[in-house]
Amino acid sequence: MSRSSENMRLRQQARNGAMSFTASDEPRTFEDIAPKGPLQVKNRVIGTLIENGENGLVIPDPAFKDTNLGNIRIDRNNLNGAPFKMTVVCEILNPGNTERDFRGRIIEVLGDPGSNDSRMLAVLRQFGLSREFPVEVMDEVMPLPVTPDPETIEKEIRGGRKDLRDLLTITIDGEEAKDLDDAISLERTDDGNYRLFVHIADVSHYVRENTSLDSEAMQRGTSVYLVDRVIPMLPPKLSNGLCSLNPEVDRLTMTAEMYVDRDGHTYDGSIYESVIRSDMRMSYNECFRILTEPQEGDKEKYGDIVPMLREMKTLAEIIKRMRSGKGALTFDLPETKVILNDDGTVKDIMPYPINFCHGIIEQFMICANEYVAEKFARMNYPFVYRVHEDPDQIKIARFCHVAKTFGAQGRLSGKITPLAVASYMDTVKDDEARPMLDSLLLRSMAKARYASENLGHFGLASKFYCHFTSPIRRYPDLYIHRIIKSFLHKEDMRKHFLARVSGVADHSSEMEQNSVDAERVSVDIKACEYMKERLGEHYPGTIVSIIASGCFVRLPNSVEGFVPFRTMRDHYVFDERAYRAIGSRSGKKLTIGMSAGVIVAAVDTELNRIDLAFEDDFEEDAFRLKELSSKSKKESMPGRRKLARLKKSRGKRR
Repeated sequence: MSRSSENMRLRQQARNGAMSFTASDEPRTFEDIAPKGPLQVKNRVIGTLIENGENGLVIPDPAFKDTNLGNIRIDRNNLNGAPFKMTVVCEILNPGNTERDFRGRIIEVLGDPGSNDSRMLAVLRQFGLSREFPVEVMDEVMPLPVTPDPETIEKEIRGGRKDLRDLLTITIDGEEAKDLDDAISLERTDDGNYRLFVHIADVSHYVRENTSLDSEAMQRGTSVYLVDRVIPMLPPKLSNGLCSLNPEVDRLTMTAEMYVDRDGHTYDGSIYESVIRSDMRMSYNECFRILTEPQEGDKEKYGDIVPMLREMKTLAEIIKRMRSGKGALTFDLPETKVILNDDGTVKDIMPYPINFCHGIIEQFMICANEYVAEKFARMNYPFVYRVHEDPDQIKIARFCHVAKTFGAQGRLSGKITPLAVASYMDTVKDDEARPMLDSLLLRSMAKARYASENLGHFGLASKFYCHFTSPIRRYPDLYIHRIIKSFLHKEDMRKHFLARVSGVADHSSEMEQNSVDAERVSVDIKACEYMKERLGEHYPGTIVSIIASGCFVRLPNSVEGFVPFRTMRDHYVFDERAYRAIGSRSGKKLTIGMSAGVIVAAVDTELNRIDLAFEDDFEEDAFRLKELSSKSKKESMPGRRKLARLKKSRGKRR
């Protein structure tokens, strides 16, 4: 393709993007767009720089719709040496312009459009993320040891920190995880109950308030896990080293020690500073194998860990049954795992593998989070809670209307409780539609967020809930560790924390959403790269969502694509109340949960869009039945002459 034709294509793409943007109720100028991410990026656009006479033109990347306000003119004096046909970062010089005549200057060249590195760098810049830490932060980290020295450990123990190094302790995480926040110990008590220890990295011991390190962690809010790189909240020396609960080394921790009865209820416990030495770093798959396919050498290799794992499985099942009895909602929504080659290209895509050992750790973490939240809520102490508010009754009513078409019985009205929702969902007998109904139910509810008030967690059926268990990668966890420690040390800091918890909660919620959006875009980029190599291939699929213009279909590898109604033989009308589409000629009904064979029809790696098409025979059965029905009716109905004779004979009989 020549340079001029390429430029024409890009300009047309920009015009189309601008038109579609204008048609929606979105910001009209860059000043209307909120700052993005920890870096609070504003008035910047990621796009492709093309030649425009002696000047340049930046065509915004259509994948980032919120900053696609049309093309940006670049005066030659503002090109700053940037080569044409490259992905660039452009700063808008007149962000408040209401005529969409934006001008800018090039501040960074990211590389060739479509290359793995430039696309991922574009995600970082768009969402205000940075892998690099400021110099002042690294200066604070430099003197910290790789591991706590024995003198420090002994000093901490003399100061009141509990020595749990002889307690059998393990970590269980994914094989690739490097930031190990949590470790578990479990014992049976003499009365047959359980003594559960949840040990969490004592990050707040190293990340002190009013330091550059703390300020940077607060600003980042969370670690971000893109498909090919991690943007950590803390420098790797802390996140992967000093704070990570690696095996056979001493680590400073915060321990929630809980007594759990045989019905899964926590009836006593305490929170304290501790020292642990993890006996073994284990993976979910390793534990699953030990529990499901025990081998002769397990006892020799793992020793007392094997019976503790069995007890952990039993207790987790007990806690899960107890929580289900309260109405805790469980959503079986697959996450996408992208496996990369060394050069960053996609080797494979699959649903993230999960087994019941993930559930063991999940139940124990929930148990600790509830216990800690309840303790501080009952003291009315300033705190940061994880809340999930009650669902909106109108949205739930709409959801129920859809669920009834799939066999749901009863109704949800008045004060809606988690148990009522769980019981209602149990009446759905359509197993194929159930995962999609779960997804629809989730979208009908409020988003979980952080708050300084204890508002409960509807989805978990918890009256008290917080995030205590991941201070390496989540700032709210780190911050409440700081609150807990000040309480344990009897420091009078209520007023101090009361003035800050609301701001911590709000900012952490914003950074969490920003990280979710960035992670989703990075997965979409790789999914499109992968599926572009599979144009024309056939897959079994499941309809997971329907809108007025088409339906979304999930493939077995968890990738989703869109089937536009305009590409189908029939004309489909979307019934929003019943959440289905009906063919106006054939009468064919498209519903969530419906299985359908599809073909990969088109992949747009710029828009991150995958278009699918139903296989040729998908609509044929409906049309054939319609034709047979019409033919049958015609044959059964008498002709006009026969009708006339019948009327005449009836008249004579009268």
